[in-house]
Amino acid sequence: MSEYGIVLSKDVMVPMRDGTRLAFDIYRPAVDGVWIEGRFPTIMLHTPYDKTDKRYSEIADYFVPKGYNVVLIDLRDRYKSEYSGVYYHAATPHTGRDGADICDWIGSQPWSNGKIGTVGSSYAAITQVRTAIEAPKNLTAIWPDVVPTNSFQNQCREGGAMQQHMFWALFIHAQDAQEVRDDWSKASQIWDDLKNLRQMYKAYPWKAGDTSLRLVPTLEESMIAYHTRGMYDEYWDRVEHNYTKFWNEHKDIPVTMSTGWYDPFPTADTEYFTSMTQLKKSPMRLVVGPWSHVGMRGDATYCHQVDFGPQSVWGVQRYFEEQLEFFNRWLPDNATGQPAEEAPVRIFVMGGGSGRKTEQGKLDHGGKWRNEQEWPLARRVETPYYFHTDGGLSTSTPVAGAEPLHYTFDPAHPVPTLGGLYCSQGELPADGPGMEPAWARLLNPVLRLRDLLTPGPVDQKEDPSFLGAEAPYPRLSERPDVLVFQTEPLTTATEVTGRTKVHLWISSSAIDTDFTAKLIDVHPANEDYPEGFDMILNDSIIRCRYREGYDKEVMMTPGEVYPVTIELPPTSNLFDVGHRIRVDISSSNWPRLDVNPNTGEAMGRHTHQVVAEQTVFADADHPSHIILPIIPA
Repeated sequence: MSEYGIVLSKDVMVPMRDGTRLAFDIYRPAVDGVWIEGRFPTIMLHTPYDKTDKRYSEIADYFVPKGYNVVLIDLRDRYKSEYSGVYYHAATPHTGRDGADICDWIGSQPWSNGKIGTVGSSYAAITQVRTAIEAPKNLTAIWPDVVPTNSFQNQCREGGAMQQHMFWALFIHAQDAQEVRDDWSKASQIWDDLKNLRQMYKAYPWKAGDTSLRLVPTLEESMIAYHTRGMYDEYWDRVEHNYTKFWNEHKDIPVTMSTGWYDPFPTADTEYFTSMTQLKKSPMRLVVGPWSHVGMRGDATYCHQVDFGPQSVWGVQRYFEEQLEFFNRWLPDNATGQPAEEAPVRIFVMGGGSGRKTEQGKLDHGGKWRNEQEWPLARRVETPYYFHTDGGLSTSTPVAGAEPLHYTFDPAHPVPTLGGLYCSQGELPADGPGMEPAWARLLNPVLRLRDLLTPGPVDQKEDPSFLGAEAPYPRLSERPDVLVFQTEPLTTATEVTGRTKVHLWISSSAIDTDFTAKLIDVHPANEDYPEGFDMILNDSIIRCRYREGYDKEVMMTPGEVYPVTIELPPTSNLFDVGHRIRVDISSSNWPRLDVNPNTGEAMGRHTHQVVAEQTVFADADHPSHIILPIIPA
């Protein structure tokens, strides 16, 4: 038959097991404005970001005419759902149980065929995985997009440092929290902090009461925990933070995971796929594109400064079409219950472009989609590329007796974040001539945020648009606090696909300090880019007090040599002929990650900073290197 119409039941209040009622918007198939008697499969989305948002109603506009119910639910303590005082951002305890109760309620309705599929990105992907761990009867298939699975490793902290996009995220969640939403004076205080975000980053460490988060006590409590709990302890071990401990409880159902190479969570999502494939019998799928956070729905061919070509684009329409094809196999009464014949893994291999500037002013890096049978790729060759004291990077081992390399790390002047894998962060413009008055931001102030920190591939050259950049705005390779190791120009194209690890031998004058590593594709110079283009692929960090594990803190003895490992996120990139593979080593990446004061004081509670003299060894006895997963041609 032709497509159905839509009828909406708005703000249906449904009690959870503890009596707290959540607000549901229920979209159902209809003819001539009257809902149809009969049982249909259901698409469910459980979100903290307002169920009435256009990006969510578009789901109903697409799926309901094709014979699906769509149920959108506000998370407890958010928007129209009732307040229970337990919204802790990433650490909210009731999310999974509420998801299971929602599934039970939907499955009991006369308009439901008892089969539910879930959708959503970021936090609305968290709710899916938390629900799947509860294994409700009616949950049939899920598509979590860009989902963090371990807050300690890949959302709130990384390598022992705090990922500061979570500080920003707490303000985004605070400005529409139920504690302040209807109180102009309180909301204005949070917006004022969003106007002064760069100053707030510089004021780290933050204490209780320092920021407007004090107006939303649960979120302030989370903020303090995020930056003071550096060790993996009982806080991080709960299901709210670490889903990976509960994979055995995760329901055995078909899952499609999607993410981007420049999203904060490709490590989490690829490991989620690998774990589910090993533990479950149901078919699993993984899609990874050249996107930043939730970029799968975008229709641009580029990410930040780099263009990947029209073949890279999905956009909302294709996103929905792929989801419909997936759910049609499992949810309708006449579903085949058979997986698609396509390969379970679809990745975008970046690279192969001209290296010139596009009409939009972006670097043409190019790339192509490729199907694979597993992740990580079985045919990869884990290849060590060694650091050499002359700045070389090669498969040849370093010579005996080579002199170590030194640099000075001053935490008052950290290396600025220039692209990479994190959530975009923005600040509200200050009121002033030509600016909207504050009251005009009441409806949705977040839409008026100006980029403060934009993720994605970026040339590694400072300029005034980057927070933390300082005149004369050098290339990072020119900074004295950055060690650069790079290959000769490649004579054969080399593909790197998978996770990379950097093994360093280091010493420091400090009892605790950080070391960072960054993988870069160095494009050769041309008329459009006379200095070349140093394109970041990924980066990470190790806080040295955690070099022996995150369950204990072990300070260093100044001057003593220690091995440390920095685990970088996965990527897939073709280093073309004439390009160089480069690794940068330093000790800071601000404001993506908090800066180590080098004092060894309690995490997030330091009182001063000291300059550290850093040493990196690259000799036969201390062969510092990166492990690259090379894909044979």
